[in-house]
Amino acid sequence: MDGLCVEGCERCPALVESRSRIVNGAGPEDADLLFVGEGPGANEDEQGEPFVGRSGSVLDSALRDVGLDRSDVRITNCVRCRPPENRDPSTEELSNCRGYLEAEIDRVDPELVVTLGKVPSEHLLDRSVAVTKEAGDLQDARIGGVSRRVLVCVHPAATLYDRSQEETFETTIARAAEVAGVGDAEGGSGQSRLGDY
Repeated sequence: MDGLCVEGCERCPALVESRSRIVNGAGPEDADLLFVGEGPGANEDEQGEPFVGRSGSVLDSALRDVGLDRSDVRITNCVRCRPPENRDPSTEELSNCRGYLEAEIDRVDPELVVTLGKVPSEHLLDRSVAVTKEAGDLQDARIGGVSRRVLVCVHPAATLYDRSQEETFETTIARAAEVAGVGDAEGGSGQSRLGDY
């Protein structure tokens, strides 16, 4: 394992049973912005990439709004295998996969880690998190023995079920780009993106 790609892990019997593949993180190996979700859903399990379903479209759209493309950021999950019935990963499953997540964060060494939703926020900050209240809050956390800047964000799926979360989500993504110094927040680096035309 190079810190980015996990192959053939069988630590969690229930997840081995429910997955069709291991879903590793996607995006540049030196991204300034790293998003961490909970775990793969049905679409991710099928396509082998994180956040490719409806939630992924919401995230892509918010990234575009701040001048970023999915290919500019790294996206990964707390667990790399789809939990049965899309349930939350168990404490044991999160713990089994923690070393892989820490190795990936260490390897990418991002300016900012953005936690998408309650599970990754609580997992990386190691405490109870009121996500809707704390969304947009910049915090320090020790991840794999290294101090990291972490930004709590509501899960993109929350905006699909509760329209009132859209502004919170979009504002937090804009803050993430600003803190990491990427996208439009770079102060007009003059980089043109085909998607803009």
